[in-house]
Amino acid sequence: MPRLPFDTSMAGPLDDVPITSKSAVLGARSEEPAERKESFQVLIAAYWKPVYKVIRMRWGKTNEDAKDLTQEFFARAMEKDFFGSYDPARSRFRTFIMVCLKGFLANQDVAAHRLKRGGQHQVLTMDFATAEGELAHADPAAPETPEAYFEQEWIRSLFVAAVDRLRGECAARGKDLQLRLFERYDLAESGQLRPTYADLAQESGISLADVNNHLVAIRKRFRLVLLTELRRITASDQEFRDEAREILGEGAP
Repeated sequence: MPRLPFDTSMAGPLDDVPITSKSAVLGARSEEPAERKESFQVLIAAYWKPVYKVIRMRWGKTNEDAKDLTQEFFARAMEKDFFGSYDPARSRFRTFIMVCLKGFLANQDVAAHRLKRGGQHQVLTMDFATAEGELAHADPAAPETPEAYFEQEWIRSLFVAAVDRLRGECAARGKDLQLRLFERYDLAESGQLRPTYADLAQESGISLADVNNHLVAIRKRFRLVLLTELRRITASDQEFRDEAREILGEGAP
């Protein structure tokens, strides 16, 4: 698994995880326009940044060209119903996205011509400035193949989405202390000295036992949030389990 700025060792059995979220992959093929649109938005939110980054770094496009191509790719996916041809029995959805992207970029001159004529596609608010900032601090030892690079950035985006959702939940539930401990200990950036439990206890004015209890609780919640996000962007229970095993480790069946 690619190295990420997160602790991914929170594995365990999935049978005790109450995943109730619907699959946006299947929803994107719904006959109901509202459900189809909502599902597309979920998938675009999960995939736009990996798509943008792989266009920038592995196809060597400029910032502006990568922005245009990213938005055009997802606009076409919606208009032409790219996702309707996806067969869960043949591949994982992220593999399918990469196949679609490669086909799209093979015709990039046509796409660029369309953009110059119109350029009106805006299917989702995309924070390209943040994506560029992440690229500026990217690991120089990133995978060389587009497929491996795409997988790395897809996993990274999944973790970022889960952390963002966790922060929102903690703010709403008054769990600021738990979040702060989690950020200080589990989300410490690569190369940054991680504090000890004793350091955290002293900083927060709580006991070592309380530090441990808080971290156990929020790690459990983060794992559920992460798996819920993952289930939304996988098509089947088997794909969900395969992806969870790969991301979280062998303890996830």
